[in-house]
Amino acid sequence: MTTPNNPPGALAGLRVIELAQIMAGPTCGMMLADLGADVIKVEKLDGGDDARQYRDPIINGVSAPFLMLNRNKRAIALDLKHPEGKAVVMRMIRESDVVTENFRKGTMEKLGLGYETLREENPGLIYCAMSGYGTTGPYADKGGFDLIAQGFSGLMSITGVPGGPPLRTGNSVADINAGLLAAFGILAAYQHKLRTGEGQRVETSLLEASLQQLYWHAAIYFGTGESPGPSGAAHVLTAPYQAFPTATQWIIIGGANEKNWTRIAQVLGKPEWIDDPRYVRNSNRMQNRDSLTEAMTAILKTRPAQDWLDAFDEAGVPAGPVHSVGEALSHPQTLARGMVVEQEHPVAGPVRTVGMPVKFSATPARYHRAAPRLGEDTTAILGEFGYDETKIAALMEAGVVRAVEQTPQPA
Repeated sequence: MTTPNNPPGALAGLRVIELAQIMAGPTCGMMLADLGADVIKVEKLDGGDDARQYRDPIINGVSAPFLMLNRNKRAIALDLKHPEGKAVVMRMIRESDVVTENFRKGTMEKLGLGYETLREENPGLIYCAMSGYGTTGPYADKGGFDLIAQGFSGLMSITGVPGGPPLRTGNSVADINAGLLAAFGILAAYQHKLRTGEGQRVETSLLEASLQQLYWHAAIYFGTGESPGPSGAAHVLTAPYQAFPTATQWIIIGGANEKNWTRIAQVLGKPEWIDDPRYVRNSNRMQNRDSLTEAMTAILKTRPAQDWLDAFDEAGVPAGPVHSVGEALSHPQTLARGMVVEQEHPVAGPVRTVGMPVKFSATPARYHRAAPRLGEDTTAILGEFGYDETKIAALMEAGVVRAVEQTPQPA
């Protein structure tokens, strides 16, 4: 239900069949669903999306990771390997705009649901594939995971401290970015479809999503032939632009240009640094970053973090605290931007998830339902695609589909 104060999203009318699971694909689907697309999540009968089995942490028996990435979606549970299950999915795809999948190369073809087959049934279909390495090249047949992509792409070689072991980023950057890139690709393809009626295949991979994170580091390699290594909390191109300890906690100081550097030196009570040959230009500061970091740290550790943050703020220097996850998610600025969403789940009860990071003045994101239970919408979805009560009962009795008792969702 929509009202003038609760308008339909920008993607209202777009129907997406999500055959993907765990993180990259569901991230893509959630972004589209938040903006009004009807995202129908197709899950296997035995346990559904593997993320449902991530049992730590759980909220009243429900996987918190699954709840995070699957709000605003509807769910149908079926046996995709059963001929009638495949027929159900084929009927749904014929009447949809988008299908997303993250199977290993060749799996969809073995199921009889490859792109060439589906485009014959629905020429306007946008088929989005997410994989480990993409569908071309010598590694096309390999499976992939976020951690492997981070290592393969070089991300782990630049994460951590100099001389330390390779580290993964603290978040699943390959998975998350692949989901964002998939949503980006789908919307570009949808714009093409609106103009021409023609669908197309869209694909991205965890490898490409990781390589895209290397813009600055790739610039260094292409420009010098040298592979940059890890730089801890420091920036690879400018200084001082990193984390520093104070008397109470770590803070970030952003001296990304000469004007900010001048202000930093003044706030620290060291105006003579402005003309010091070691620090006079960014190139000099980069060459002498270790000595600069040591000198700044000695001063910063004499006062509490908030004193320094207030002083830098007054001087117009970009600076901020290093928050814990909990501090970041409970900060008034985070809450003011609508980045924490509260919803009611029929089993888990009140749950919170991370909100849509893009804001729209006319078609804002809507959070109209929590993540679905396995098979929660099976009966309703089958009915929408032309299955009558008798046929639905037969499919259930044959073990082709599964449903749970419906629970009304808030409008």
